[in-house]
Amino acid sequence: MSTHPKRFEILLVPAHVVDRGDASVDDSAVRSAVVEATGRVGESGYPIYEGHGLMADIDPETRTVEALLVDGRELDYGLMALIRGPRTA
Repeated sequence: MSTHPKRFEILLVPAHVVDRGDASVDDSAVRSAVVEATGRVGESGYPIYEGHGLMADIDPETRTVEALLVDGRELDYGLMALIRGPRTA
């Protein structure tokens, strides 16, 4: 049985916000989506999560988005994908 989280929330945030000072990442996100595990593994070797137009390979241990498609396309330059979700399985 997998101990990977079943879902994460992905926030798409302008890259300059990562060094945000007092700005909230939640308030700065231009898009967010809850993605759920599909049971498949992506080209990166990590589990695939999908939902609301996003498909992501996510490393559940480090909570890193390893690959991401937004509405079937690569992420636009200047945007970063950040994870908000469970810290434990």
